[in-house]
Amino acid sequence: MDVAVIGAGSWGTALAHVLGAAGHDVRIWARKEEVCAGINETGRNPRYLSDCPLSGRIRATSSYEAALAGADAAVIVTPSSVLRQVARDIAPFIGTDTPVVICSKGVEAGTGELPVEVFSDELGNRARIAALTGPNHAEEVVRGIASGTVVASNDRDTARFFQQLFATETFRTYVSDDIVGAEVCAAFKNVIAIAVGASYGFGLGDNTAALIMTRGLAEMSRLVEACGGHAMTCMGLAGVGDLIATCTSEHSRNRTFGYRMAQGTTLEQYREETHMVVEGALACKTLGALAEMRGVELPITAMVRAVLWEGADPQEAASALFDRSLKPEFY
Repeated sequence: MDVAVIGAGSWGTALAHVLGAAGHDVRIWARKEEVCAGINETGRNPRYLSDCPLSGRIRATSSYEAALAGADAAVIVTPSSVLRQVARDIAPFIGTDTPVVICSKGVEAGTGELPVEVFSDELGNRARIAALTGPNHAEEVVRGIASGTVVASNDRDTARFFQQLFATETFRTYVSDDIVGAEVCAAFKNVIAIAVGASYGFGLGDNTAALIMTRGLAEMSRLVEACGGHAMTCMGLAGVGDLIATCTSEHSRNRTFGYRMAQGTTLEQYREETHMVVEGALACKTLGALAEMRGVELPITAMVRAVLWEGADPQEAASALFDRSLKPEFY
């Protein structure tokens, strides 16, 4: 098939390579001309995953129209903060029935809408829209290291379409009908990874990390259910699978940022050094707003938000979290 990949960051690059390896012809949209030139002339992305040769089936362009012309499917891999603008920008060039899968993770500020809801607002025909998420570090996926992911959609045929589109010998795909649960999990795990990284940055140990991850999973499941998703989704690839990978891996930008934050690095400094978007930094605000709308308590998320955006001292915020009143494990 002809597939358009919108976004040439590390994850977009890795997914384009997966699709090329699966036998599809891929046109990847990149904002920077230097990235397009690098991919087209050398077969490598000079900005992300630059040490990995890419499939010869990939061509790059900075034109939405060129990327989407005749595409049988569109894969969206841009930062969650610009998803609505991206949807508006590509609307003139995409068919009303063209399947769309969103691989961005987050919640829209202001509206509290999930990525699939944003694209449904702007493009219509929600049945053709899916979300792809799971424990998938781009650095491993692009090298063909065995990985699994989940494709979630309200429409079974759409989910199965993308399941077949992405499946390779090393990239195993599963389907789910819980798109709300999958997208909430995808946004949530980044916030918990910042907290875990910070705990290691403060010199704490594995016990603390396990505590944060497990209680973070509890927060995740409460919000998933409150938003209309299924708690069991949190136990799958989109939930605990992605949580483990993001909280424990050296590849995780959110965990790494949390570690650096504990040692004095600001969010802006980290962005400038890595050219990476720390999705959890925005998600701790947008998920907090979503939780207030739903009446759900998210103490770890609130702590991360207080440190990043409200000037709270990290050590004092952590102490306040630990000093909360004792509760049953499940409530």
